Amino acid sequence: VQLVESGGGLVQPGGSLRLSCAASGFTFSNYYIGWVRQAPGKGLEWVSDINGDVTRTNYADSVKGRFTISRDNAKNTVYLQMNSLKPEDTAVYYCKGVRELAPAIVYWGQGTQVTVSS
Repeated sequence: VQLVESGGGLVQPGGSLRLSCAASGFTFSNYYIGWVRQAPGKGLEWVSDINGDVTRTNYADSVKGRFTISRDNAKNTVYLQMNSLKPEDTAVYYCKGVRELAPAIVYWGQGTQVTVSS
């Protein structure tokens, strides 16, 4: 089982990045996939998630209107399009998969660094 994030990097304030989370080893469409971030010296912060049949998306207030989550079940991949990035978006972004039916099995990726700085 793997969740592999990619797409992080250094970007100037106001810029954009698209993160990808590629999954393998489990039935992808049976899982909520979400993004969680951890800024330097802070705890984990939930950012966004999307359900397996792509009918529901949720966003933290801090990113609503700037970030868009999407998924392609044929490619076992979830994306996070991040626009209008701010320095406070700087964090390690983790992909998290949660099985929609009991038991709630949880998988985590290794994280990708996003740095917003001029």
